[in-house]
Amino acid sequence: MSFQAYIDNIKAKTGKSPDDFRVLAVNKSLTKSGEIVTWLKDEFGLGHGHARAIAHLLVQPDTVADSSKDKFGALFTAGKAKWRTPFEKLKAQIETFGADIEVKPNRTYVNVLRGKKFAILQPSSAERFDIGLTLKGVTPSVRLEAAGSWNNMVTHRVRVSDPQQIDDEVIAWLRQAYDAALGVRKI
Repeated sequence: MSFQAYIDNIKAKTGKSPDDFRVLAVNKSLTKSGEIVTWLKDEFGLGHGHARAIAHLLVQPDTVADSSKDKFGALFTAGKAKWRTPFEKLKAQIETFGADIEVKPNRTYVNVLRGKKFAILQPSSAERFDIGLTLKGVTPSVRLEAAGSWNNMVTHRVRVSDPQQIDDEVIAWLRQAYDAALGVRKI
């Protein structure tokens, strides 16, 4: 699980952001990592790892860099920049499926996970955006083709050459892949 996923899960569980915890910790005069961890576990029911993540942010806020933004930016350079807005809209739609979704960029594409990978979003070129889906047992069609050697982490691929092609049918396939993925993770 990524550091940002820890923070997102903590916010979902407690309704509090790191800044909210910072204010509360200052009000309680908590400054040491160990005492912050104990407080978070006792008062908010956080697990040890999640409490340590927040404590780290409170004690050493400058040491955590958000490299996800840099990775997203790197995916949408030059001619691929035209896919950034359609990607953001698609990402927002996917995130409505459930609070257990993680969207994690890597060097060449974006992983979409629900415990395990169920989709890949890839600005492949200035002309094409690819959507990979894990849909075991679904028969490929003209539009929902077999992934083949394109990426062995998914079973199907949708090639998009116009943002308008990211339509209700594509969203339905993404939802189907999400529903088939592992259930909700507990924190």
